[in-house]
Amino acid sequence: MHVCVLGAGIVGLATAWQLNRQGFEVSVIDRAAPGAGASGGNGAQLSYSYVQPLADPSIWKQLPKLLLSPSSPLKLRPQLDPLQWRWGLAFLAACNARTSRGTTMRLLALAAESRRAFEQMLADVAPDCDFSATGKLVLYASAGALEGARRQLELQQAMGSEQRLVTPEECIAIEPALAGYRARMAGAIHTPSECAADCLKVCIALERALRARGVRFVLDCEVRGFDVRNDRVTAVQTGAGDVEADAFVMALGAASHRLGRQLGAYLPVYPLKGYSITVDVDPAPGAAPRVSVTDSARKVVFARIGSRLRVAGMAELVGHDASIPATRIETLAEATRAVFPQASRFEVLHPWTGMRPATPTGVPIIGRLAGAPSNMLFNTGHGALGFTLAFGSAQRVAQSLV
Repeated sequence: MHVCVLGAGIVGLATAWQLNRQGFEVSVIDRAAPGAGASGGNGAQLSYSYVQPLADPSIWKQLPKLLLSPSSPLKLRPQLDPLQWRWGLAFLAACNARTSRGTTMRLLALAAESRRAFEQMLADVAPDCDFSATGKLVLYASAGALEGARRQLELQQAMGSEQRLVTPEECIAIEPALAGYRARMAGAIHTPSECAADCLKVCIALERALRARGVRFVLDCEVRGFDVRNDRVTAVQTGAGDVEADAFVMALGAASHRLGRQLGAYLPVYPLKGYSITVDVDPAPGAAPRVSVTDSARKVVFARIGSRLRVAGMAELVGHDASIPATRIETLAEATRAVFPQASRFEVLHPWTGMRPATPTGVPIIGRLAGAPSNMLFNTGHGALGFTLAFGSAQRVAQSLV
């Protein structure tokens, strides 16, 4: 059976790897190089045990700032875009305790599957990807924020996550590079099992391994449409000609909504624009962090990948604008100087932006959809957890075809 995967980001490549392991003939189509989209400069954290969805009751208090403040890490700019309004209203409807709890439980279950599948890939492919398993600290700036985090902690612990609240002094003992930030921390959640890796390097290694195993890649080639007969896709139309297959998997990230409409399916997927910088670290002990860190107040994540520090943040609902405002990059640089002032000389920042494909609830779309052809499966909408959830969702897709 021949399966064609549309998309060569981390989700599409993980899907291709799982399908290849199951013995399927596999092709991969993408308009760019593997990992060139939202996977290329993401936050690098593999957050298997801390998956608090963006759609949370606390959003309601933040709405004025989201709409009006130019410096807000979460930004909503209403546009004449029906999808943005439909997505935004569904997102706000999901900002309640019951939905957030249900989403957390579903994401933790998928993340646990993804951890196991990712570890299988590490053993199978052995990618040179700066992988580390040094744990994660999520920092909170106030006692009130820390109390809110306690409720999320208790929910995640009930689902099997091993994590605990720690004091500022314990934070510094776990990560000495935080010593200069002591006065800004009320406490943190420590998850010792969390990991980090360079997602782009994983993508490159997967492409190389899959090519060696007979997977066909059609790159620099955009999907334009589909041939559909008798409720089945018979071929994908591309600039290089039609590509036929027995089944198809759409893993096209933020482009999934537009192409899904061509097939009669509504995919509530909208881009959450994010940014990152990557700096070389000072090798002196205690200068740059080894442990992954999330500053919850700033909505910024820090992940050590080899001799570099990846700093990522922001979530903007501003459409498909791929520009990189200097102010956003400077915000990330300022955050890094504030939290880890000795981490780097900041000579080169390597600015990046990516469109993270998100659903209103934060739960990705995996499998078949009503209204779509029966042999088209979907694997999209992972939001900021694409790297974390990629291999688990890929496993579910592959299992549905066995």
